[in-house]
Amino acid sequence: MSVQTIPDLFLAAVREFPRPDCFSYRDDSGQYVDVSSEEALRRVKALRMGLKSLGIQPGDKVALLSENRIEWALADLGSLCSGAVTVPIYPTLLPDTIEYILGESEPVAIFVSTEEQAAKIHQIRDRLPSLRDVISFERTSLPDIMTFDKLKQIGQNLIEADPPAPRDECVDVDKDSPCSIIYTSGTTGNPKGVVLSHWNFVSNVMTIKDMVPISSADRCLSFLPLSHVLERMGGLFTMLAVGASIAYAEKMETVPQDIIDTKPTFMISVPRLYEKIYAKAITTASGAGFPKKNIFFWARDIAISHAKMKADGRESGALFKFKYAVADKLVFGKLRAKLGGRIQMMISGGAPLNMKINQFFNGAGLNILEGYGLTETSPILTANTFENFRYGSVGKAIPETELKIAEDGEILARGPQVMIEYYKNEAATREVLDEEGWLSTGDIGHLDEDGFLFITDRKKDLIVTAGGKNIAPQPIENSYVVNKYVVQAVVIGDRRQFLSILIVPNFETLQDFAASKGISAVGQTDLVRHPQINTLFEGILNKMNKDLPGFSQIRKFTLLEREFTLDDGELTPTMKIKRFAINAKYKDIIDTMYPAPLDVDDD
Repeated sequence: MSVQTIPDLFLAAVREFPRPDCFSYRDDSGQYVDVSSEEALRRVKALRMGLKSLGIQPGDKVALLSENRIEWALADLGSLCSGAVTVPIYPTLLPDTIEYILGESEPVAIFVSTEEQAAKIHQIRDRLPSLRDVISFERTSLPDIMTFDKLKQIGQNLIEADPPAPRDECVDVDKDSPCSIIYTSGTTGNPKGVVLSHWNFVSNVMTIKDMVPISSADRCLSFLPLSHVLERMGGLFTMLAVGASIAYAEKMETVPQDIIDTKPTFMISVPRLYEKIYAKAITTASGAGFPKKNIFFWARDIAISHAKMKADGRESGALFKFKYAVADKLVFGKLRAKLGGRIQMMISGGAPLNMKINQFFNGAGLNILEGYGLTETSPILTANTFENFRYGSVGKAIPETELKIAEDGEILARGPQVMIEYYKNEAATREVLDEEGWLSTGDIGHLDEDGFLFITDRKKDLIVTAGGKNIAPQPIENSYVVNKYVVQAVVIGDRRQFLSILIVPNFETLQDFAASKGISAVGQTDLVRHPQINTLFEGILNKMNKDLPGFSQIRKFTLLEREFTLDDGELTPTMKIKRFAINAKYKDIIDTMYPAPLDVDDD
């Protein structure tokens, strides 16, 4: 069959690639259980009929407020098969943002995961006149909420009473009609609803599955939020399209154990996971003492050298191959085992990945392919592949996608994956999408002579110093987070005389350093205030500055006593820094790093 919509894709996938473990999830007993392709199809059909019994019409909006779980995927597919337009919502969003999204998108029904999520909707339901039905994946004590199982049973009863013809299994929708409204996480202001069509998604899926070597032999562990376009397109729709198995992590905190239990061959993540794995490896090695510490750092250098040689197409000599075999046995093999032992490929997107970390993983036999895209582009615009790969870049434009660089350095893109519009926001749509279909991405970058795209920074994140210098903060920040003593870093300096930086230390590593120096600091507050600790970071600062031109050098720093978090409004749901929020929240601390303004006598 010709695949043009997500229902087309799902129906074709479960019939072409029947398997006993289409989906897997951890049940109440703590064991992973499988759901076959046949059973997944049965549940989606039942959900579709259940939604129809609630009066859901093609074009109606159906929202999803839930953590990652199999029910999320089935509810999404069931809603789309009923002709509805789904509105995924991050479960970590603050209540006022959830209310804003639901108020603007006007769903007639919403799926929620738990009593906690149901309570959020219960509190605002009276202010949402369009919302008729709330369906919960789990039983709740709240009134007027239908359970997911009951909705499925209603649908199954209807099917058994009057079986639909195969052609009526899903509502026939136009490929260019809206499929989903995905609200951008946004670092400032209210989120905007990105309207993506069925063909936006399907065209991206079909292109990527032909570029990346994934197949029905693969198993994907899904842990990024399905509310995020990257996981939904890559970890759900693309996995279905190639017949791969999808296992759902129990929660973010259990991902290390979930990896061991499910033994995935493929994962999609944002750079934060790879940074954490790298930092943990560094911390473990540093605390192991001689000779394990020396062996790890020697092996790290071997991995990076190996990655560079591969990228340059250079053959290694016999001596290097011997060294690599030793490093693989002592270090790389153990690292791969901690990631389940079967990883063939990992994808990194959503933010820039530090090149050194990328080289380390690739050199250690854990291949990471970095790509680039936006919610507005369904999401993928460019990707590194095994055939076309360049460190530091986010790859070449994928087929049928055009890129060009505007005079101010902004990346412009055009292709079948570009959104229809921002929902109910014509002015914002016109700001970024011109009449010829070119989308202004908001990112600054350049294309090299071979067509590889290099991202410099977000256009709105560029720092303009008081001296008029334009500085991209992300590359500087990325160079800090690779240091074993640093977890997060935010460069400050817009309209200031010079650059400064807020640093969140890696407190685990810092405690080890303090113990080795006989520092008796008891808590994180004591550590960041201790003179010897500050001397350590002065050394890091001086080392980093050697590689930067004068106007980009960091003059002052402040150590913070806790990480930036999503709950405190400092990170987006995709773990990006909210610069505006951090500048406002830490204004008093930032001001101490700059000279006070001169008093001017009004007379």
